[in-house]
Amino acid sequence: MKNTFKYILVSVGIAFVMLSYYVYQIFFSPNFGNGETGKDFVLYIPKGATFQTVLDTLDKNKEYDDKLSFAFISRILKYQEHVKAGRYLIPKGATNLQVVRKLRRGTQDPIKITFNSIRLKSEFIGRIGLKFSFGKDSLQALLTNPSYCKQYGFDTTNVLCMFLPNTYEYYWTISAKSFVDKMHAEYKKFWTVKRIEQASKAGLTPIQAGILASIVEAETNVKTEKPTVAGVYINRLNIHMPLQADPTVKFALGDFAIKRINHELIEEAANSPYNTYKVWGLPPGPINMPSVQTIDAVLNYEPHDYLFFVADPTRIGYHTFNKDYRAHVNNANTYRKNLNKRNIH
Repeated sequence: MKNTFKYILVSVGIAFVMLSYYVYQIFFSPNFGNGETGKDFVLYIPKGATFQTVLDTLDKNKEYDDKLSFAFISRILKYQEHVKAGRYLIPKGATNLQVVRKLRRGTQDPIKITFNSIRLKSEFIGRIGLKFSFGKDSLQALLTNPSYCKQYGFDTTNVLCMFLPNTYEYYWTISAKSFVDKMHAEYKKFWTVKRIEQASKAGLTPIQAGILASIVEAETNVKTEKPTVAGVYINRLNIHMPLQADPTVKFALGDFAIKRINHELIEEAANSPYNTYKVWGLPPGPINMPSVQTIDAVLNYEPHDYLFFVADPTRIGYHTFNKDYRAHVNNANTYRKNLNKRNIH
């Protein structure tokens, strides 16, 4: 009898140890990032998703080793009834307990986005729409709505001026409206009283400064030249002289591969409000998304008497500036001969 009791006691003890070990394993042993990818991964859970949606996503990408243990812990911690949408970074070697707690609390990992070198509003909408759950259609609906853009002081043509190139962090589940609100807040933060006063002294509104900066951005990549180029265009605006900016013709034609602007191309784009050879003043909207450094170059433009500039064939990327038209023509002819020599037409 005693032996039987001891046997039962030992058996129960062994069973308890084994059960304890199993419980420990399913709670605290690594269960994620050990599969085919063998690394950290990002789990996207859309709005309205169920626990089965989460399982299906994990199954599809084979991100966990033991599905049953994850489902068991999820049930114990009542995650199955509290699925929250979001973007979650699951580190390699994460345990069921770590993952379930993170998902149940809705502790998202933000998306870091950087946008620059964008020419078209449609390009911006497409790029941003791919990054967030709201998609491009929601953002497009807002930025093509005149009444909505007017709330922020813009119209559908110049609204791109509101988005300043930089690196930002937002949650994947942010709404399109909240995204625009945050971008507008960044815009307002940038346009300090000092910058607004600088723009005013140059005869520009903040939006006009952004539009002019987009032209300067397209004209030169040389940082030290940007204030000089801006000064040329401000001089032209002050005397009601057409800007005659080649990049605006490229934009008007929608062909950014053009390497040389000639009379035929200018005439081809004659009816476009962006063609600054045909229309006096600034175009109705930006021709790209200028950097904040270029906007500041416009606000801190170089005061001078130059009215003309042309690319310098002896210094790639640089320009030659003139206040005398005849001298400019001579420089322009030299540049054209260089283009002909290089077979650029």
